[in-house]
Amino acid sequence: MDGVLQALVATVVAAAVILLPCLAIAFLCHRRASGAKPRCRYLPSSSSSAAAAALPVIAPNRSCERASSWSFYVSEDDVDSSLKKLSLDDLAGATGGFSPDNIIGDGSFGFVYRAVLPDGAAVAVKRLSADHGAGAGNREFRAELEVLGKLSHPNLARLLGFCAAGRDRLLVYELLERGSLDAWLYGDAITACPLPWPARLRIARGVAAALAFLHHGNEPAILHRDIKASNVLLDEGFEAKLADFGLARIATGGPAESHLSTQAAGTAGYMAPELCAGVGASVKADVYSFGVLMMEMVTGRRPSWPVKANARGTEMEMLRWAREKVETGAAMEIVDRQMAIQGEGREEAATQHEDEVRAFLDVARRCTEECPKHRPSMELVVAMLDDI
Repeated sequence: MDGVLQALVATVVAAAVILLPCLAIAFLCHRRASGAKPRCRYLPSSSSSAAAAALPVIAPNRSCERASSWSFYVSEDDVDSSLKKLSLDDLAGATGGFSPDNIIGDGSFGFVYRAVLPDGAAVAVKRLSADHGAGAGNREFRAELEVLGKLSHPNLARLLGFCAAGRDRLLVYELLERGSLDAWLYGDAITACPLPWPARLRIARGVAAALAFLHHGNEPAILHRDIKASNVLLDEGFEAKLADFGLARIATGGPAESHLSTQAAGTAGYMAPELCAGVGASVKADVYSFGVLMMEMVTGRRPSWPVKANARGTEMEMLRWAREKVETGAAMEIVDRQMAIQGEGREEAATQHEDEVRAFLDVARRCTEECPKHRPSMELVVAMLDDI
């Protein structure tokens, strides 16, 4: 019996030796948590706006250090060393606490803000929605860094920096004050002046040059996969800058036969028919989307909106309507009246521009052939546009 009692006492003493330190540590942690101020809380800068409450900054919860976790999502080896690594604090201050007043664009993954950095540089900041933090938004973030982080071309929007902090992912671009081609075509531009034909031709040549560089200036080819008017930005001289590479992918194989076995990606009205049929994307899908954009630039009509094709009000898809007019020799009937080509003062200039528009639309027709192999390469498209 004495042996049993001694064993019981020994067990109680051993348990006390183990439990007492644990209880002491737990008590101290509780007091610190309840009495001390949280060290990881994000404090907005003095320039933050009260409107930021509608879109709060999400502070990192993995560390008490300043929000600047740069290699958490993308390896440093995959990013150009010239890109700036900005903190969430700096970007919040530069955008007025991500104020709605500073929003200059929006997309499927978040908003774009006008920002002024501490050094006085004006930039555009794309903040990907935290709702997509672990999914599509993170893939877009990686795609933009992996593609634009190592590319440089006069007709590509320049990526200047990035931030990855907690669930927040932000990309910093050069600010293009003229805005998007979409805004200029549909009345939301800074000025009420419509884009004249020479400007539209210049813009198309710039986008074509950017795509030719992506398809033929890189090995393997790079597919943009979301060519549309809102992804074409304009600088002060109306030089086109192709932007938004969130859906871009690096293809396997050469540019002539490269395909991606992925689900359909793109924007309604611009997508090639083979994508809707479940065929993997290829460079020829980009060519198709560019051809749709060309038709849109001449007609001033959105590809996703139907067109009334006759007096009876019969509706048709914009692209089908435009192609039929081009194929039947009635190309000038679909020209955007805002370009005022037929009302130009000098008859010689008007005739020249009409000839250019017809040649331009013929290139667009070739780019939008239903069968991918019948579409020209972007190198050939560049050559054809240069000849206009």
